Amino acid sequence: MRMRPTLSWTPTEDLPPGTTDPEPVADALSTGGVLVLSGAGISTESGIPDYRGEGGSLSRHTPMTYQDFTASARARRRYWARSHLGWRTFGRARPNAGHRAVAAFGRRGLLSGVITQNVDGLHQAAGSQGVVELHGSLDRVVCLTCGASSPRRELARRLEEANAGFEPVAAAINPDGDADLTDEQVADFRVLPCTVCDGILKPDVVFFGENVPPQRVAHCRELVGQATSLLVLGSSLTVMSGLRFVRQAAQAGTPVLIVNRDPTRGDRHALTRVALPLGTALTTVAGRLGIPVDDEAAASTTA
Repeated sequence: MRMRPTLSWTPTEDLPPGTTDPEPVADALSTGGVLVLSGAGISTESGIPDYRGEGGSLSRHTPMTYQDFTASARARRRYWARSHLGWRTFGRARPNAGHRAVAAFGRRGLLSGVITQNVDGLHQAAGSQGVVELHGSLDRVVCLTCGASSPRRELARRLEEANAGFEPVAAAINPDGDADLTDEQVADFRVLPCTVCDGILKPDVVFFGENVPPQRVAHCRELVGQATSLLVLGSSLTVMSGLRFVRQAAQAGTPVLIVNRDPTRGDRHALTRVALPLGTALTTVAGRLGIPVDDEAAASTTA
């Protein structure tokens, strides 16, 4: 499955209006078997901006594509310099109420699974188990030559040593962990090769224009097929990698519910769209179900 480098989406039809009543979400969760599909919007309250919402990063930033990364040493230098700086901030982000609510629903046995389009690891940090990272994770690095995988923290340490004094000020941090820097700021950054074969290192994430591993897609399709309902949290569903699961659920007659403040590309397939911030909506739902969200002790036992 190839992620299309679609950077924007404009509705071409009249979509059903959103609601501020999260009761349909509470009703779906009360029956159990709910599959969560989350996007960048669930992490905005943790200080990580989304791509397409108000003030989203696409208004100022074009994400790296797989084709650019593999074809150009200059592009790789620009990416790794920006990502190395962004990783320092990105790695300090903590789960917010939305992540904690999802974890709480999972502990109560109300979820059949969690698929996330995010690469930040915040669902797992909140205590969710068995999260399928559709687009990979920034905390891993893979060699494009020999396939060796290694923790991001090891590369971060090596890059710190190789680029002593690299302390530029970034204009912003983006959802992919990329910091906004100028070409002049990254010009002297030193990129490091694989320690096994001297090959090209890449974060273990799916860039725009790259294929999501087919076995991962197949697993997600199985989860959608088994779910009693699909709950989409904080995704505009602009790219096909997430939208296709919404279409699959709708075609099978599985209810689709969306929590997103702005209209999404999947709204016409949904039973409802709750137009509220994720933290507000999910903590309200948790309250109606009598489920505590900020149970730190419970979360720590599952992390």
